[in-house]
Amino acid sequence: MIERLKFHLDESMDNAIAEGLRRQKIDVTTTPGLKMLGISDEEQVAFALQSGRVILTHDADFLRLHRQGFEHAGIVYCQQGRRSIGEIIRSLIRIWEMQTPASMFKHIEFI
Repeated sequence: MIERLKFHLDESMDNAIAEGLRRQKIDVTTTPGLKMLGISDEEQVAFALQSGRVILTHDADFLRLHRQGFEHAGIVYCQQGRRSIGEIIRSLIRIWEMQTPASMFKHIEFI
């Protein structure tokens, strides 16, 4: 059986995205849902890496952490206001269908 991606949405992302992914049976957590509001980006990266989750964010600070060499399970970056919620969900479903945890390790996808 193919190992599937799991996602973690940081606090900058709309909860409707998580709901849309869950309707597709995609494993997703959110920063507010885990009561992690206010923790640092570094702590979010550490949580996501430990739990094998790809972070979805509008926050360019995660790109900086990547450039600084922080290990991560993957980052999906979407510039705020560039995509509708539906477009983001469709993009994430495509990534979920095409990528594996191994292929996303220390990798960034821009949507």
